[in-house]
Amino acid sequence: MGVHVAPSDVDTVGRGVRLAVDVGTVRVGVASSDPDGLLATPVETLARAASKPSSTAADVARIADEARERRAEVVYVGLPRHLSGAEGSSAGVARAYAVALAHAVRPVQVRLVDERMSTVSAHHALQAAGRSGRRHREVVDQAAAVVILQHALDMERTTGRRPGERVEVDRDRSGPARGGVVGDGTTTVE
Repeated sequence: MGVHVAPSDVDTVGRGVRLAVDVGTVRVGVASSDPDGLLATPVETLARAASKPSSTAADVARIADEARERRAEVVYVGLPRHLSGAEGSSAGVARAYAVALAHAVRPVQVRLVDERMSTVSAHHALQAAGRSGRRHREVVDQAAAVVILQHALDMERTTGRRPGERVEVDRDRSGPARGGVVGDGTTTVE
């Protein structure tokens, strides 16, 4: 997977809705912002359609529909890292999902953003709001997507640029090769 530094005007922040996705093994949480990028709100939780994401999987297709309906400018995908910053198997899953999503939402930009502690933060917020632990499961992925998106929005305001790694896909292909595995796209660190 190629990673290179290449700032561009595509990465400057403009007005428009942003989406965020929290990729879990069973479910995917989705959040959206207002057009001014001030506030992140939950959208829905989707069941993961398959263990190997593809641009035609039902969950990926639903997020692509949401991006089109809302005229999203960018989709942020949470990249789970260990506290040390190292990436484990969950990061590989998120990267593969981001590539499949990039194929599905093209030409909308997809970016991987650090999501360390987003699920923990979501659980704490749900507990503080009075939600019992048993009822967390149904909304924790949405709440984690809200945490991911709010962090990205805050970074946009601070830096004036879109945070994270941009997912690049081959524009000549109709979808990811080999079922959407890591390596079907590249990321660009800004």
